[in-house]
Amino acid sequence: MRRLSLPLFITALTAFTAAAPADTMPEASWHILAADSSTHRIAVVKADGTVLWQRKIGDIHDLHLLPNGNILFQDSMTHLLEVTPGTDGQPDKVVWEYDAGKMNGNEEKKVQVHSFQRLPDGSTMICESGIGRLIEVDHDGKIVHQLKFKLNHPSVHSDTRLARKLDNGHYLISHEADGAVREYDADGNVVWEYDVPMFGREPAGGHGPEAFGNHTFSALRLPTGNTLIATGNGHSLLEVTPEKNIVWSLTQDELPGIQLAWVTTIQLMPNGHIVFGNCHATEKNPQIIEIDKDKHVIWTYKDFKTFGNALSNSEILPDGSGPKG
Repeated sequence: MRRLSLPLFITALTAFTAAAPADTMPEASWHILAADSSTHRIAVVKADGTVLWQRKIGDIHDLHLLPNGNILFQDSMTHLLEVTPGTDGQPDKVVWEYDAGKMNGNEEKKVQVHSFQRLPDGSTMICESGIGRLIEVDHDGKIVHQLKFKLNHPSVHSDTRLARKLDNGHYLISHEADGAVREYDADGNVVWEYDVPMFGREPAGGHGPEAFGNHTFSALRLPTGNTLIATGNGHSLLEVTPEKNIVWSLTQDELPGIQLAWVTTIQLMPNGHIVFGNCHATEKNPQIIEIDKDKHVIWTYKDFKTFGNALSNSEILPDGSGPKG
């Protein structure tokens, strides 16, 4: 599949919106890798809005820029691929792909993939919702390790959202339908879990700011040992200790002039700031936000021309790595 030939219509768009003094704005070399299923686009854009690379996709819930400069992503709920971005008008080169709907016994089964990760040994971790398992596959797609999930409310669409393998060999998995984050050891034993609270509120349907629930999207193990959780339609970030005490939080209406909706990806920056996704929040609100731990807004990103109201995943590339256009 070739890259999209859409014009670079946002070259002059200032995608980053000042929310603090100019010296706190992101460096001009910073890039963003992001994906939005409503516009069917995954793209790398510069801080000034210039599109450096883009490709057509379907549904997506995970993406990665790999150390070799390739991009690992999905273009459907079962099909994963790694591509070397094309340059000078050349098409992308697909160097690896995996279809969870057709491989390793999943034929004729209902399965969706909402998370995956390239591991240091070259294998790829894949979470299979509906099948209820995590697998690691080699370059040829052969399973080299697997474990089963603990699921209270099995759901093909919502068994998992993001999952990451930790440095200790464990797996930290957000279970959307269960409203829980669980840490599994290599044998599949749950060694820690946290039920995302509803704080006394009743669930409310929808995807935007009006919705409410505990459909957690992602979790990040911090250097302190605490866990930072993006609560999805809980409109919040929660930092919890191993003892499950909330020691820091950001709720829906705490940031001036900003309302949170589906809080999705989390990225801890080298300076300790937090970058997170604000999906389904409508054009009134930014899609990506950076804050410090005192909840000061450093910058926001809002671009409803390249992306839309379903920008679920993003990764900030502060050293200007990734496709150069």
